[in-house]
Amino acid sequence: MRNKTTGILVAGMSLCAVLAAGCATDNYGSMKNSDTQMVEPQNIFKFNDVPVPAGFKLMPKESYFFESANVRVAVLKYRGKGNRDLINSFFKEQMAIYKWILLNMVEYGDTIMNFEKENETCIITLSPKGSTIIASISLGPKSPKNASKKGASDIYKRTESNNELLK
Repeated sequence: MRNKTTGILVAGMSLCAVLAAGCATDNYGSMKNSDTQMVEPQNIFKFNDVPVPAGFKLMPKESYFFESANVRVAVLKYRGKGNRDLINSFFKEQMAIYKWILLNMVEYGDTIMNFEKENETCIITLSPKGSTIIASISLGPKSPKNASKKGASDIYKRTESNNELLK
């Protein structure tokens, strides 16, 4: 009788250990299910070529967007849970699918990724807040080429002509 009770107890504890290991979560709250972890995109995007990880919710009071025939401008903030490295990979892979080119990436606690397309730039900032990640997506038009050089030379010319008037 005692061996039977001990056997049932050992089997029950073993089953609990297996189930607990199968449902383990990482330190960001994401479920670990295999070696091939992926973050899926949402089905509906605010912009059709800027993906957002599934489960991330728009923070409407901290977001805005404008879209016309030729211009899109936005700062969209989302809140969600996930492993930061997986979310970084999600944006690098998904943005490439939509023809965005990753220019650079900076990590210093937050992660900043700079992307560009024909006439637009997109800056994605990921900020961990405990087990939550805040994703800020800033989208806007590129500056025309040589705009800063032309603007600076125009200012110089106007300053020189103003100086002549003051003499």
